[in-house]
Amino acid sequence: MNINYICTGKIFLQMQTERQKEILEVAIDIIAKKGIQGLTIKNLSKAIGISEPAIYRHFNSKTEILMTILENFKEMAMALSEMLVEMDMPAIEKINFMFGKMIDLFEDSPSMVSVIFSEEIFKNDETLKNKIVEILNLHSNTVENIITEGQKSGNVRNDINAGNLTLIIIGALRFLVKKWDLNNYSFNLNKEGENLVVELDKILKNRIKR
Repeated sequence: MNINYICTGKIFLQMQTERQKEILEVAIDIIAKKGIQGLTIKNLSKAIGISEPAIYRHFNSKTEILMTILENFKEMAMALSEMLVEMDMPAIEKINFMFGKMIDLFEDSPSMVSVIFSEEIFKNDETLKNKIVEILNLHSNTVENIITEGQKSGNVRNDINAGNLTLIIIGALRFLVKKWDLNNYSFNLNKEGENLVVELDKILKNRIKR
């Protein structure tokens, strides 16, 4: 896995063909505009301008397309988590870095918000729902590990448990990105993300003098 590649705001892996990437990108756009029910092989082939059999040469089904989108996102999240483990920096700086990479992804592919932050669209498919749960748990575990590490080193307050601080952080990022999405990307997500990290620093920092 090329960590440098998948952590630069790109959701698609190098091992996938250009046609596969195009199919996945268009599928994401269709979900964003028409919802999951609007994603059909017929609509997909029409939007790309190729035949339905041509789609099936790259993916066996609509479900495989959706699983590939989610799996790509999970791979990126795993690589980012691995990078954070190796970084020698305070917890708040790691969270800032993580926020920055996530925001880069959504700014590069805004339609991804409709997929990753709209779990309800997958609730009727157990396989897809489980994949979303894996992604959510991965993000949660990554942040909680950063917080726990910060508490042990004395940089993060320990009067609130790591799990609750994780909920605050993830909830804040989720709300910001979803607000950006619902407002048709009308504000600078990167700038607002930086402002959010500054405010989270006030919440997280251990201010007890030793």
